Amino acid sequence: MRIAIASDHAALALKADLVQWLGDLGHDVADLGPYNGDSVDYPDYGYKLASAMAAGEAERGIALCGSGIGISIAVNRNPAVRCALVGEPLSAKLAREHNDANVLAMGARLTGLDMAKACVEAFLATPFAGDRHVRRVSKLSNPAL
Repeated sequence: MRIAIASDHAALALKADLVQWLGDLGHDVADLGPYNGDSVDYPDYGYKLASAMAAGEAERGIALCGSGIGISIAVNRNPAVRCALVGEPLSAKLAREHNDANVLAMGARLTGLDMAKACVEAFLATPFAGDRHVRRVSKLSNPAL
């Protein structure tokens, strides 16, 4: 699967671990930065990830910052993206199943590596359920419906 991942400086280590792990699993991973520990603004990387998703450069995305909150807000500014902030696998599964989320957000200061991997596994393995959820998901990008 093609996966794009971006973070801020606070999540640099978690991002690096996930990039390595996902690559080892055979995924095509695009690391959108940052690439060093210099302080950066999470919206810049959230927007970069959202643009890559909207352009079809990846099937799924992972957004990381200290809490996951700021970058998820930035990513969700793009109507082509449905980013869900999660901290455990059930939320990651339901984000895919019910909301057709295409980006997963997590907080590196709140989520350890093992839990992050479990969330990503659930996110990548779960298909969208469709059915009654289609109408609701459509309204997420089209509020006038």
